[in-house]
Amino acid sequence: MHLHIPSQFLQSRIVSQPLYRRPRCSHMAAIAPIGPQLSQPSLSHPPPSKLTTVKALSESSGLSSIPSIYTFPKQPNHEPVSDTKEPIPTIDFSLLISSNPDERSKTIRELGKACRDWGFFMVTNHGVPERMMKAMIEVCREFFELTEEEKGECEGKHVLDPIRYGTSFNPSVDKILYWRDYLKIFQHPAFHSPSNPPSFREIALEYSKRTREVMKEIVRGISESLGLEDKYIEKASNLENCLQIMIANLYPSCPQPELAMGLPAHSDHGLLTLLIQNDTVGLQVLHKDKWVNIHPIPNSFLANIGDHIEILSNRKYKSVLHRAVVNDRDARISIALAHGPAMDAAVSPAPMLLEDGQNPLAYRAMKYKEYVELQQSNKLDGKSCLEHIRNRGI
Repeated sequence: MHLHIPSQFLQSRIVSQPLYRRPRCSHMAAIAPIGPQLSQPSLSHPPPSKLTTVKALSESSGLSSIPSIYTFPKQPNHEPVSDTKEPIPTIDFSLLISSNPDERSKTIRELGKACRDWGFFMVTNHGVPERMMKAMIEVCREFFELTEEEKGECEGKHVLDPIRYGTSFNPSVDKILYWRDYLKIFQHPAFHSPSNPPSFREIALEYSKRTREVMKEIVRGISESLGLEDKYIEKASNLENCLQIMIANLYPSCPQPELAMGLPAHSDHGLLTLLIQNDTVGLQVLHKDKWVNIHPIPNSFLANIGDHIEILSNRKYKSVLHRAVVNDRDARISIALAHGPAMDAAVSPAPMLLEDGQNPLAYRAMKYKEYVELQQSNKLDGKSCLEHIRNRGI
């Protein structure tokens, strides 16, 4: 399908009024909580019924310091940041899908090394038009520019609601709030979209479809790099019915960035995340025990492997901690497309990688639906969810 993106979508504008009157964010029925939980939300400090968004707070007149609820006692930005000149790996997507077997084999080896050494890599020459990527960033910016009342119609009640707008990560359990507003939307296997801005649906539908195609080829390359059949991960995770979630993040400028955090150190659930952002940097990756600032290549995806690649590979490849820091000058917008197994898929290590007991089974199987709910219902804390299903003694 050819997507026509009118030129005005690539210009800055604010949509403040709906063009038609119908519910802007319709949800399917909330899914009842299932599976184990790391902890129950504290009942002694219930969240306020209406939490101020960070955007509204940052635009308050005369704001010179941040409220204590956003202040971290251990100042996260004072942790050592690496001055490494070692570049983040880059994978040329056109070579990954090349009909030349030598080029493809070399790229698969490079992909395996990137997964093993970094867990993050840039993806260039991926075929998704730059204008489409820019349009996706712009329409998400337009969403965050809507009135609080309009955006509030997208507030979800459950972590598995298909459209969910909010602030911080999980205010019901976050003791300190994060300097971040977000919009999370399920894109596949069923497509969802807010009704406002009106252009959101068309742009997101085509962008998420094109991104899924890129993801599938990378996952096939990862499968081969592990010595597995190219479609092993695809079949084991029922990738045809994969859960694809769009997470649009807004990190407004902060008057005291040294005291706040956009998001804490965490790994991603799922198989592969593909991220784009505006020109403001703020992502840091833990590499060789130091935080590294990531400066994305224009018109590229920043890719990272998730917890379920670590599970499938039996820890041969490991998901990597990363975090978002903020600044006192510019707002940062990032859009992550998280790709996981089908909701009912229970992923476990590939038997071929266990080597007759030489590599013991590192993780027990858990349905992906339960894993996502486990992570999203608790505070964001490193790789605590992965540790929850890890076989003790491994």
